[in-house]
Amino acid sequence: MSNSKDQHFETKVIHAGVEPDPLTGAVMTPIYATSTYAQSAPGEHKGYEYSRTDNPTRAVLQKQLAELEGGDHALCFASGLASTDAVLNLFQTGDHVIAGDDLYGGTYRLFEKVATYRGLKFDFINLADEDLFRRTLKPETKLVWFETPTNPMLNVLDIRKISGIAREHGALCVVDNTFMSPFFQSPLELGADIVMHSMTKYINGHSDVVMGCLVIKDRELKPPRRTWMDPSFKAPRTLYERLKFLQNAIGAQAGPFDSFLVLRGIKTLAVRMERHGLNAMKVASFLEKHPKVERVLYPGLESHPGHKLASCQMRGFGGMMTFFLKGDLEQTRRFLSTVKLFTLAESLGGVESLIEHPAIMTHASVPPDLRKQIGILDNLVRVSVGIENADDLMADLDDALATV
Repeated sequence: MSNSKDQHFETKVIHAGVEPDPLTGAVMTPIYATSTYAQSAPGEHKGYEYSRTDNPTRAVLQKQLAELEGGDHALCFASGLASTDAVLNLFQTGDHVIAGDDLYGGTYRLFEKVATYRGLKFDFINLADEDLFRRTLKPETKLVWFETPTNPMLNVLDIRKISGIAREHGALCVVDNTFMSPFFQSPLELGADIVMHSMTKYINGHSDVVMGCLVIKDRELKPPRRTWMDPSFKAPRTLYERLKFLQNAIGAQAGPFDSFLVLRGIKTLAVRMERHGLNAMKVASFLEKHPKVERVLYPGLESHPGHKLASCQMRGFGGMMTFFLKGDLEQTRRFLSTVKLFTLAESLGGVESLIEHPAIMTHASVPPDLRKQIGILDNLVRVSVGIENADDLMADLDDALATV
């Protein structure tokens, strides 16, 4: 199927990048479970040498992801964090990164507890504060990384403005689009250089795969200041070429079976995301009126401070929300242990509804003082609203809230 910008999203998730198998005519992309490929002569092959470098199943998935996000290329990795680490490997000792202060706990842990020991420097700031952002920029700032809406506080950040400032400074801008998926938000169209997804979540959608990806708007890069490479080595020049080199060199790419599962999950991405959004709006509206709930954070609610911006840069509001109970930690624990349809578990974006406690679970790696500063308090609950019947979900929450 040819790449057509005129196709609607619902059509692209079925057809973009996917063609019948040239050998058998199989409609669904086969699982190419092979580590290596026969060569007719040394260096003469059919485009594949070794599955760490390239695999036909993964190649189809990467092509489809690029089309869904409006990018030039996509690369799949073993996890969202492996994707994130590939971006960090673009940089060298002394380089500076500005990141949003409200991030997935695993991203914060990778930045603060791993990458700093490789010589990268980080500032975690509120990127909604333009003056603070500009003051934090340094000559050595090479990367701006953020989520929108953020995890777990659902803050909405202006992608166009932040990416524009990053570009003025010569820094790469990466947006973690996991919460929205390409169905609801297109950061590359708003100026970002790279979009990262934990495809473990909405893109796969069935809680049975761990995988990540980078979707890239390609451009020329300046050569590294220092390189370990042999002078005869032709260094990658474009952003995609360098990340592709890193994917192969580091070896944290996705396997063919997982790639097949995500290709299958993408087929229903549009209908799933539409249902996630509809259910989340109903649940958020219900919780906002509930006497046991202090406050609900969901961009679809007019009470959300980022509602106007979200309405401009997003095509819907997604299935994620957080809310504050009118209670302490013990009451919050009781509530979370009482729900039945909502599974108490980490992760998000599956067809089933999930619920969790950020301070104890997904964001435990964030220091307590920083959690408090961000707003991750003991009575904060994060919800991933699934595609079940919304009335059943609200009844389950109502029963559990009665215990608070």
